[in-house]
Amino acid sequence: MPPPMPTPAANPTPPAAGTPKVLSVSELTRIVKDLLEQTFYPFWIEGEVGNLTIHRSGHVYLTLKDAGSQISAVWFRGAAAATQAGLAEGQLVEVLGRLTVYEPRGQYQLTVDRLRLKGVGGLQQKFEELKRRLQAEGLFDAERKRPIPALPRRIGIVTSPNGAALQDFLTVIGRRFASLNIRIVPAAVQGARAAAEIAAGIRLLNESQACDVIVVTRGGGSLEDLWPFNEEIVARAVAASAIPVISAVGHEVDFTICDFVADFRAPTPSAAAELVVARQAELQDKVATLAHRLRQAAGLRLGLWRNRLDRAARSPVFREPLHLVRRHQQRVDELEHRLTRALEMRRQAARARLERTAGKLAALNPKSVLDRGYAILLDRAAGRAVRQTAETAPGARLTGVLAKGELDLLVTGARPTGN
Repeated sequence: MPPPMPTPAANPTPPAAGTPKVLSVSELTRIVKDLLEQTFYPFWIEGEVGNLTIHRSGHVYLTLKDAGSQISAVWFRGAAAATQAGLAEGQLVEVLGRLTVYEPRGQYQLTVDRLRLKGVGGLQQKFEELKRRLQAEGLFDAERKRPIPALPRRIGIVTSPNGAALQDFLTVIGRRFASLNIRIVPAAVQGARAAAEIAAGIRLLNESQACDVIVVTRGGGSLEDLWPFNEEIVARAVAASAIPVISAVGHEVDFTICDFVADFRAPTPSAAAELVVARQAELQDKVATLAHRLRQAAGLRLGLWRNRLDRAARSPVFREPLHLVRRHQQRVDELEHRLTRALEMRRQAARARLERTAGKLAALNPKSVLDRGYAILLDRAAGRAVRQTAETAPGARLTGVLAKGELDLLVTGARPTGN
């Protein structure tokens, strides 16, 4: 339904005759803005995206255009949704919005409430919703993806037995490794029953442990043709597979949910075959290169040892064996003499240090002082030596220690000196 046209009631009241009202630019712009917003209710509009800018503020600015005209549009806080939908210039979209006027430039524009891609419609919306949900669950995380075996002995393929994808895959395998074991699980790759058959094929290969790697593949097509590989049942089967899964669906520009969940995405069926067998060919080439390098290294090392043997054979040691022995005997005798002399010097130095230490100890020995006629007074009751008159008193009993023997003494008086 086309948007309603303005009604006469929405127009500004004409000025009275003879008193024309002069409007400012801002007043005129505001009148036009009110007319648009009060007259046009939210409506859907279709157009091609141009001049797309996803601002860091979170707002999206774009132009909607067709062959004859264009209109500016702004999608407030639409950056996340636009990014998830893969919005890009040149796409045909359908927009639900309201007309308004951007007053600073006096430009009418569309304020976007909702946006959806034209052409893919509901399928694209369903794709984005499932992608967001599975991504939030962690099914796309790199940490959960397993490496593809370097030397798979058996390859399982889930695809249509009559499709070109299988023929392309087998052609590459036959050209590179014709003897490789291939297990084909037939499954519809298009139509209502395709998703269930693809998921069942993946489960069958896991239950039978029939292969080392699984390739899920089909040729290119429209979004509708590839849709079985966007079904949740297929994504869950790939995620639950204990065997690594390669997704080779469509052409290089095609992406499916299966690609995101799989352990590896190949752009085409032929590329998947190259991936599986190229590692074997690469390993064979590497083994051949290493074998060549090993032979070269062994030959070089053998030559070095041969040269050393030749030099040793020409050495005087082999011509006069006792010459080397006698030279080492002389060296041993010399070392023995040096060792004996060093030990004697160390012994003499230690004896001299011992004698000096003994002299010092003797000088410090109290007995040597007593030998010179001195005595030590001990107050045995207090358990200390008496060094001055203040430390004793008349009537105290002391012990006098002499160089030879002791005396029991009674203090009858004390005369302190001036020092």
